[in-house]
Amino acid sequence: MNTVAKLGSYALGLAVVFGGALGAGKLTTPDPTSAAARTADAQESAGQSRTTGESAGHGHASDKTTGPEQSNQEQPAQEQDHTDDHTTPQQQTATDTPGGLQVSQDGYTLNLIDSVSTKSAEDFEFTVIGPDGSPVKDYEVEHDKKLHFIVASRDLTSFQHLHPELSPDGTWSVRLKAPKPGPYRAFADFVPTGGEKLTLGADLMAGGDYRPDPLPEVSRTAKVDGYTVNLDGDLAPGKTTKLTLTVSKDGKPVDDLEPYLGAYGHLVALRAHDLAYLHVHPEESDTAGPGITFYAEAPSRGDYRLFLDFKHKGEVRTASFTAQADPDAHADDHTH
Repeated sequence: MNTVAKLGSYALGLAVVFGGALGAGKLTTPDPTSAAARTADAQESAGQSRTTGESAGHGHASDKTTGPEQSNQEQPAQEQDHTDDHTTPQQQTATDTPGGLQVSQDGYTLNLIDSVSTKSAEDFEFTVIGPDGSPVKDYEVEHDKKLHFIVASRDLTSFQHLHPELSPDGTWSVRLKAPKPGPYRAFADFVPTGGEKLTLGADLMAGGDYRPDPLPEVSRTAKVDGYTVNLDGDLAPGKTTKLTLTVSKDGKPVDDLEPYLGAYGHLVALRAHDLAYLHVHPEESDTAGPGITFYAEAPSRGDYRLFLDFKHKGEVRTASFTAQADPDAHADDHTH
């Protein structure tokens, strides 16, 4: 075939290709009266044309403008990508993890220096290491203290709420004795100056013959030193519920409780088995008993131990309960 014939065939081929493309374009062009076309026209007239290349809010934008059909198809995926509010998996894990289960969080680490003895009370020291690798020295005051130190046995039959002293170098010190041998969990509840509230936890071991006690039975009544404390309300997994603890002595309500840690009572709630530290808020009240109200958030169903500290006639006492998180418990709409 000569050159002229070849060129003629090539031109004819191009005509066929372009003609087919034009026909395909006519077939895929949306009907001007269709919903997709009306939506695209409305977006264009309102100056809301979209560009491709967005992916999870962090992709590189392309300079290619989409057509109406492609825009309508990609829009739901783009909207879904932007609902994550830029939360990283690490941040989500930290948010979902109950307090006290981590020895380190947000750059802060609980560093236990000493061991604990069952023979006598001894000085126990620890530090909180900050993001810069040095002991934290500045704390916010919360519930009348810069730091709350909780020590509980792993079987949840022993509980101590302590308030250590802070030295200028950032070392905390407190007198501590383990009531029996075995494993313990120590919690540091604090707010570093300029930071967020944290509850860090670390394990302790008291040497000796360890024989764990069974978890006490579920009960709504606790007795301590002649006082009776009754629990009204239930824990509910994933919900905030109202708990009211009423103090009485010799059958008479105690209505002259004394302030303790900025309120008429302080409640700590720990989940059985892993000792997760629950989020508990006291209700503000000017009434000195007999009822003390709190709002608690249980992360899951299961058994929990509640420890109420209350002060009367100059002495702080602790009433202990075992409670279960009930999925059917009524959630309270109290805002904190």
